Amino acid sequence: MNIIAIVVAATVAFVSAFLWNGPLFGKVALRLSNQTEQPKPKGSQILLNYVVFLVTATVMAGVFWIAFASPLMGDRTWFRGIIIALWLCLGFIVTSTSIEVIWKGRSWKLWAFECASAFVAFALMGAVLGAL
Repeated sequence: MNIIAIVVAATVAFVSAFLWNGPLFGKVALRLSNQTEQPKPKGSQILLNYVVFLVTATVMAGVFWIAFASPLMGDRTWFRGIIIALWLCLGFIVTSTSIEVIWKGRSWKLWAFECASAFVAFALMGAVLGAL
């Protein structure tokens, strides 16, 4: 596995999540989560969140290593990386987080908002890992 690609993919996804929940759609996120102001994150939370993206990128790189070894997959490209990443997001993130809505009463709109953020982050990670 390409460690540089993993670090770049994790960093790009981390930044996209920050932008999604901050400057781009932060007010939407606050409204959907019934908050009036964004809580100030602690350094440990930021670090832990980045580690989570590193783990995700590492696992995704492992899946890519297996998937692209198949003759059915074709050449390794950024576009195919996005496709695999979106399937992974749909199959694991969207389905596993739906439990929060189905059983725990979480808002459908907040869930959809967070799933959209995950789709963007996964697509970016997939593009980087597919390209590098």
